[in-house]
Amino acid sequence: MDSVRVYCSDTNEYHVCKTGSTLLELLQSINLIQKKCDDGVLRPVLAAYVDNRLKSLDFRLYMAHSITFLTIADADGRRTYIRSLSFLLQKAVVDVYGKRYQLTLKYSLPNGYYGELHDRGENGQLHNLPDSINVCEDDVARLKKRMTELVSRNIPFIKTKDSNSDAVRLFTENGQNEKAMLAKGLGYFFVTTYYLDGYCDTFYGPLLYSTGYINEYDLVKYNKGFCLRFPEPFSPYTLPKFVYQENLYEIFKENSDRCAILGARDIGTVNQAIQAGHAAELIQIAEALHERKYAAIADRINERRGRVKLVLIAGPSSSGKTTTSKRIAVQLKVLGLNPIVIAMDNYFLDREQTPKDSDGNYDFENLHALDLELLNRQLNQLFNGEEIELPKFDFASGSRYYDGQKVRMNENDILIMEGIHALNPQLTSQTDSDKKFKIYASALTSLAIDENNCISTTDNRLLRRLVRDNNFRGTSAEETILRWDSVRKGEYRNIFPYQENADIMFNSFLIYELPLLKYYAEPLLRRISPASAAYSESLRLIKFLSYITDLSPKEQKGIPPTSVLREFIGESTFTY
Repeated sequence: MDSVRVYCSDTNEYHVCKTGSTLLELLQSINLIQKKCDDGVLRPVLAAYVDNRLKSLDFRLYMAHSITFLTIADADGRRTYIRSLSFLLQKAVVDVYGKRYQLTLKYSLPNGYYGELHDRGENGQLHNLPDSINVCEDDVARLKKRMTELVSRNIPFIKTKDSNSDAVRLFTENGQNEKAMLAKGLGYFFVTTYYLDGYCDTFYGPLLYSTGYINEYDLVKYNKGFCLRFPEPFSPYTLPKFVYQENLYEIFKENSDRCAILGARDIGTVNQAIQAGHAAELIQIAEALHERKYAAIADRINERRGRVKLVLIAGPSSSGKTTTSKRIAVQLKVLGLNPIVIAMDNYFLDREQTPKDSDGNYDFENLHALDLELLNRQLNQLFNGEEIELPKFDFASGSRYYDGQKVRMNENDILIMEGIHALNPQLTSQTDSDKKFKIYASALTSLAIDENNCISTTDNRLLRRLVRDNNFRGTSAEETILRWDSVRKGEYRNIFPYQENADIMFNSFLIYELPLLKYYAEPLLRRISPASAAYSESLRLIKFLSYITDLSPKEQKGIPPTSVLREFIGESTFTY
């Protein structure tokens, strides 16, 4: 057959092209090299869904397909862009420093990756990864210059398949021992590799067609290393202003140190530990480190005993806020304090008073969906030693009621409030700042897949939510995925802008949780139909989970009943 007929959702038409044509050639033939984004501006097509499967523009068409093209505005278009940008930086490091310096991209920051350089010696002879060097402004300038040169040359990213043994050899020659160990441990016959101007690496998803598609990025010095910056998810057309977030960096560094204690630098080393029968030890040490952190937070609060009257806990979806509040409450009791939990949800306005969003739907995530006047009045009454009657909210009827529950603060009492707006100063605007202790909780994944493939903290939380929603809310994985974008938009609007207001950050990520979540999430993801709008995302998550060794039911018995992960998988001794 000399031609194939494909359907393009962007044109809502069928198109005929020569058998074996690439997606890029199809784009050129139908004049769709650029696609209008939601801001009305034409932007380059970066990748495509072919029958709901993500493909790069060098994918060849041999049969009928349904095709949707993607730009930087689409989640998978943006991920394709970021993977390619990471490879561009990797190539720049090799071009500038040869084998002397090894690049590691350690974890994701807001709108960027934190990276470091490691000195392997003049000829790159050091086998084990040495400590990172202090990157200077001159290093950053040299790398940026080389990246710009590579972009201007519009060099293609060439996809190939190498035998497992050849791939392991190539990665070892590159000094990427963690990548080599992961490839060897997975045992695939072939490994997908990419070449950029003769340099080989592997990535866990498609890349752009060529370097010329990379236009929005920056490289800035950040602590010992640097931040590779790229557009944010819900404002993808420009780079936001760079803001140094010290608290966030410190919490990532702290978790990296925890991983080092456990000897787990990346997915490959975690897999090795589980396969060697050390899952119980991983769980025990990780949970012990968490307990120390909860106790340390309680100690910080106790240091301000008599002054702090209100503990505020905020964090994005599935960050473990509820368990965090309960574990801290236990530690406060150990210190002789009496925590009183105030449920923020009980301060919702009646339904008819709730603000609406631009689509005319009730906006329950809006700060002003809460009765701020009542909340602040009752807080002041409590601080003044008065008795109040706590409101309750009936979500079925959308109205407030009272059931006679009254409370008064005594000398050793302390209030705990947990919710998405807890760190927004407007929520408790009438409470003096010295009366408040603010905690930001999130699952900040400092574990990487390998040297230059980070794990998204968002993916970690999405997997938690998939499991929890299925277990406790009767929501399918498909529904959770389809709602996730809306949840994320709310986080960017209501939570992330205030995270640096925290007195302390708590990282609820546990080194063994991805192997645990794989056990529960993978079967749920496999139920999603190929016709579903959530199918491409399910495939991406399944592929990610395929690199992870799961925890067996027997190994899971070692997870304590108060673990933050029990909030998602069940059998917690806390009531939620």
